[in-house]
Amino acid sequence: MTHKIIIDTDPGIDDAMAIFYAALHPDIDIVGMTGVFGNVTADIAARNAIVLAEKMGQAIPVSKGANVPLMMEPNGVSDYVHGTEGFGTMPAQPIKGAPVGEPAHEFICRMINENPNEIILCPIGPLTNIALALQHDPTIAAKTKAVYIMGGGLDKGNVTEYAEANIWNDPHAADIVFAADWDITMVGLDVTTRVQCVPADFDRLEAAAPKIGGFLNEAVQFYFDFYASHYGKRGCDMHDPSAIIALTDPQYFTIETHALEVIVDGARIGQTVRSADPSRPKHKVPMDVDVEGVKQRFLSMIETGF
Repeated sequence: MTHKIIIDTDPGIDDAMAIFYAALHPDIDIVGMTGVFGNVTADIAARNAIVLAEKMGQAIPVSKGANVPLMMEPNGVSDYVHGTEGFGTMPAQPIKGAPVGEPAHEFICRMINENPNEIILCPIGPLTNIALALQHDPTIAAKTKAVYIMGGGLDKGNVTEYAEANIWNDPHAADIVFAADWDITMVGLDVTTRVQCVPADFDRLEAAAPKIGGFLNEAVQFYFDFYASHYGKRGCDMHDPSAIIALTDPQYFTIETHALEVIVDGARIGQTVRSADPSRPKHKVPMDVDVEGVKQRFLSMIETGF
């Protein structure tokens, strides 16, 4: 079965890992990508999505999306984690194509309406574009096959004690998305921080797939530097790839179901919590993971590259 997906992304080093995994997977058809602020600006996000598509030799339409949150002042890009241009120390990468003229939220709505019950949304950045799409056309929730989110975490944060970065960057948007009645799987820090790769893993990828693996190996060195300075380990958590792997290989994840909401102000802003509101739909939340299964699935897929 082929999964038709739209990846909403702020590339980003682990975004690149997720996009390469999806592009190489024989059962995934990336029918579009949309750029959003977060790790980088929305302009850089759209450009980097095109960079990654072109490196894979795939003609994927890319739409530029929101550059600021729905209701609050932006927190600023995560250049200290991903580098000024998003791929570590690499300069801006040249592209042959250009973003489509359609704004991301309109592109998402059009694609879902043209392919009812076929599109899977895979947001791996802040959820602003997805919330804007819901506001633009609330009927898309009933026409979307599924939504796989990298974000949140019921028992931990990373940018603060409480909040995960994607949700923290636009908590109001995330709360709108979790309130909608559609099939969400929230792949959060409860599992993504447990799946980790180390330098030898990326050396292995470069040896097997010099172009794709070599690009990742070069970009990830900056990521490793961040982890070494902040967490005392030279490695990285596999946040964004885990969300795509939860789609292709759900057998690696132990799922709970919870209604979700997001705290939108105060000291705990951006925290994703279990909701007691009976009007909220329940969503799937992986709370345990086959760490080695997910890691090897990622590595073995990238090794099929070139």
